[in-house]
Amino acid sequence: MAFEGILGLGVLNVPSWFEEPFSLAQIISWVLLLGSAYLIISAIWTLRKYGKPDQTIEDSSRIALEKTTQLVIIGPYKFIRHPMYASLLYLAWGIFLKQISSLSTALVTLVSLTLLLTAVYEERENLRIFGDEYVQYTQRTKRFFPYLF
Repeated sequence: MAFEGILGLGVLNVPSWFEEPFSLAQIISWVLLLGSAYLIISAIWTLRKYGKPDQTIEDSSRIALEKTTQLVIIGPYKFIRHPMYASLLYLAWGIFLKQISSLSTALVTLVSLTLLLTAVYEERENLRIFGDEYVQYTQRTKRFFPYLF
């Protein structure tokens, strides 16, 4: 649902992307959009380099990048547990701020809840895979926003 919600936000708000370029909402929007791009690029690079993905793991529900054998706690993972989901969250809110309406509010809320539930589910799986090491990691990091949440 997150991808569909983000697509809906994009289609809904694309006409207003460059209106009032120096308004506070537009400036915050661009900061979130740039943060989203940085997070996804750095998270994928870090996970590929340090996560030691094992392609022999037979789990059709996980893509190759998700088959890591090493808990990654550097790069963006040093501060947040879910930088890829955070990237989608920042993207959704960045698009939302381009044109705030009741429909876009409903969509960004749906996307946010979907990503939160997905992160909670993934944390359960990571606990099963990485055990106590992951418990210690969760005590040092936040889910989506460094030092906040």
